Amino acid sequence: MCGIVAMFDSRGRREIDRRLLEAMNDAVAHRGPDGAGFHLGPGIGLGQRRLAIIDLAGGKQPLYNEDGTVGVVYNGEIYNYQSLRAELAGLGHSFKTNSDTEVIVHGWEQWGPAVVERLNGMFAIVLWDQNRETLFLARDRLGKKPLYWTVLDDGLVLMGSELKSLLLHPRLPRRIDPQAVEDYFAYGYVPDPKTIYRGVHKLPPAYRLTWRRGAPQPDSNAYWDVSFAQQTAASEGELAEDLVVRLREATRLRLISDVPLGAFLSGGVDSSGIVAMMAGLSADPVRTFSIGFREKAYDESAYARQVAERYRTRHTERVVDPEAFDLIERLAYMFDEPFADSSALPTYRVSALAREQVTVALSGDAGDELFAGYRRYRWHAAEERVRALLPQSLRGPLFGALGALYPKFDWLPRPLRAKSTLQELALDSIAGFFLSVAVVHDPLRRRLFSGALKRDLAGYHAVSVLAEQMNRADTEDPLARVQYADLKTWLPGRMLVKVDRASMAASLETRAPLLDYTLVEWAAKLPAGMKLRNGVGKHLLKKALEPHVPHDLLYRPKQGFSVPLAAWFRGPLRPRLTAALTGPAMADSGLFDMAEVNAVMAEHQTGLRDHAPTLWSLMMFADFLAKVHAGEREVPQPLAAAG
Repeated sequence: MCGIVAMFDSRGRREIDRRLLEAMNDAVAHRGPDGAGFHLGPGIGLGQRRLAIIDLAGGKQPLYNEDGTVGVVYNGEIYNYQSLRAELAGLGHSFKTNSDTEVIVHGWEQWGPAVVERLNGMFAIVLWDQNRETLFLARDRLGKKPLYWTVLDDGLVLMGSELKSLLLHPRLPRRIDPQAVEDYFAYGYVPDPKTIYRGVHKLPPAYRLTWRRGAPQPDSNAYWDVSFAQQTAASEGELAEDLVVRLREATRLRLISDVPLGAFLSGGVDSSGIVAMMAGLSADPVRTFSIGFREKAYDESAYARQVAERYRTRHTERVVDPEAFDLIERLAYMFDEPFADSSALPTYRVSALAREQVTVALSGDAGDELFAGYRRYRWHAAEERVRALLPQSLRGPLFGALGALYPKFDWLPRPLRAKSTLQELALDSIAGFFLSVAVVHDPLRRRLFSGALKRDLAGYHAVSVLAEQMNRADTEDPLARVQYADLKTWLPGRMLVKVDRASMAASLETRAPLLDYTLVEWAAKLPAGMKLRNGVGKHLLKKALEPHVPHDLLYRPKQGFSVPLAAWFRGPLRPRLTAALTGPAMADSGLFDMAEVNAVMAEHQTGLRDHAPTLWSLMMFADFLAKVHAGEREVPQPLAAAG
């Protein structure tokens, strides 16, 4: 695992500022504490920070072909590199290392941009071909690894694993994108390919970008997509057996490592299944890690211990003080742009715990997206049945009126909060699902946004992000359409960003067997009833894991990795919240109606309204404005020159 940066003169061969390149590289040192490497040539500079995992001595980057005309820096792991290496060697390529990185270099020589179609892994790649004067960027199919890029007005292209590297360039404009602000408060993150800044982009998952020097623009295209069009006709028993075989193989591939390796164990279905697969593949006890909370409503450590005892893992557990708020101060620097998932706090804690003993940890990420584990899938499926019975012309006025009349009880469980359900039923499928995932709903966003921001939005609405993806899905199945949208938005934009930044902040590599693209393609072909049955998600996954995971753990209510925000904001976090939301960064931004911001804080303190997700989103945005947006713009002086 690594951090990568690059600078490319797309118009000529101007000298690259080495000091700036080194500073950009040092900004992501946490992603690679084991060393740094650089390549500088006419109009091109590559940098890499290495977290050594495979071929500790020989896998240093940049890594080149035989004559040094093709060089690459990349972040990730190629799990099928051994078979690719054998194939390329058979085609006449000579290898100098045992590193997975080298198959990218020779694969480019052999197949060009099509090399990424042969890679099974997680990756963000920046490759320079001197003879073709071509820069090549690529990101893995599901978006496990990040890659930011922008082009300055003079044609200089900047790239990096994290936005913080690009922000070091003194000529990069920091112009906040109004559409990104709308998206952030709707979803809790800024969806790809946008960033919080105009003109700065995330390369979307499964995309490659090729830029030949002298060309006015790069060529960018998707090289993969997941299809839900065809459904398998196999029996439940056959599918359950096949799933275990595929999950075991995906896990086996992710055990390749030259450094200590372990697993997160939350006590949920997904991580428990991964640990079960690991235990069957390893002669030594699996090292597992979990964190606990003193509040029983948020603590799953007993379930984690149950799995650890069954498989006799070397289990490490730590009880975390939920009111150790020091980490909140670091979140803005960790994510660079506004990010509102508070579960980043426990994710970092368990990553830091694991890093005390291992360099790589396997996780259960993507089980909910692949096998319909989220509660919102259950609600959406039920609402779609109602929509099928009543036309929009009747449903809209009827449920719209009922939703308006029904009182709002934020403190009740979802089944008793009928107002939300009625409002969703009044809408079409896309708008209804958007309402179920929105962090800050439309009326509240309109309250909080300033008149200037609303004018700048010019009618733009965040639902368009979801609509684009749901309409792109190659299926009419309601469940499959929202799963497809989540695989394109929620998974890469929120869940994987959270895990990547939190784990990399602890210099820990995470690997997710459920994100093996062949397993994703297989799961997409499952009929809806194999995923969601009788209102319960992950039906097939649970059936497949029954011989491997305790029954009461598989079928207990989903709990989640959360923190008690509502109580925090009425108690120990209240002063910090007030200081952040009433500080000059928010007021001077011109983005908010500050009277409404104060009113929302006051409403939450009464206890009649639970504005915790909104307040967390506001606080994270305030921290971004104060610590990142208004942060240091000067390139640091070299250490040798200091003092």
